Amino acid sequence: MIIQAHGLEKTYLSGGHPLTVLRDVDLEVAPESFVAVVGPSGSGKTTLLGLLAGLDRPTRGRVILDGVDIFASTEDERAEFRARRVGFVFQSFHLLPTLTALENVLVPLELRGEGREHRDRAVDLLARVGLSGRMEHYPSQLSGGEQQRVALARAFVHRPRILFADEPTGNLDGETEKGVVSILEELNRESRTTLVLVTHDLSLAERAHRIVALANGEIVSDRPGGGA
Repeated sequence: MIIQAHGLEKTYLSGGHPLTVLRDVDLEVAPESFVAVVGPSGSGKTTLLGLLAGLDRPTRGRVILDGVDIFASTEDERAEFRARRVGFVFQSFHLLPTLTALENVLVPLELRGEGREHRDRAVDLLARVGLSGRMEHYPSQLSGGEQQRVALARAFVHRPRILFADEPTGNLDGETEKGVVSILEELNRESRTTLVLVTHDLSLAERAHRIVALANGEIVSDRPGGGA
C-alpha cells in the first residue's frame, strides 16, 4: 500500500475544551488508485487529508507514505519528502504574491533544481487549465478561480507519486472543471499517480475508483466508485 494510516486521531482545544475531529481512522490506499473522500462539512475530510500528507501532526496514530513513516521523520525530512513525491492542492491556494502564475507553477521544480528543463510542461499545464493568456500575471491580478487553476497546475507539474487535493474543482466553471478532471484522470492513468481528493461534487467522486465517506470524524462508508 502506498498510503497507510493506522489509528489516526486529531483533537483540538476549542474554548478550553477538547474537540476531537478524527477518531481512530484506519485507511489504506493502493498505488495508482483514485480515492474520493466525501462527507458533510465538519466531518473531518480536510483534517484527514492534511494528516495523510504530513502537513499536520495527529494527536495519535501513524501515517506511512510510500514506505516512509512520516511522523517518525523530522520536519525538514518531511518537507524534503513532500517536495520529491507529494503534491497538494489547497482550498486557499497558497500562491506566492511576488511571483507570476508561471513562476508559481515552477516553484516545485525549482526546489528540485529542475525548473528550466521542465518549463514547457508548466506552460502546457497552464494552457490546459485555461490560463495561456495569464501566465505573466501576479496572483493579485487573478480571480479566485484563476488562482485555483494556478494552484492545480503547480500541484501537477512535478508528476508527484501521490497527489492530495482539497476541493480541486470548487471554484471552477463547468468547462474548466472538465479540463481539470481530465488532467486528474490523466495523471492517475499515465503518470501512475495515486490521487486522494476531498470533494462535495458527487459526480466527480463517482469517477474515482473508490469513495470513502466520513461523518463525525469516522469512516462510515468505503465503496467502489464508477471508475473502479
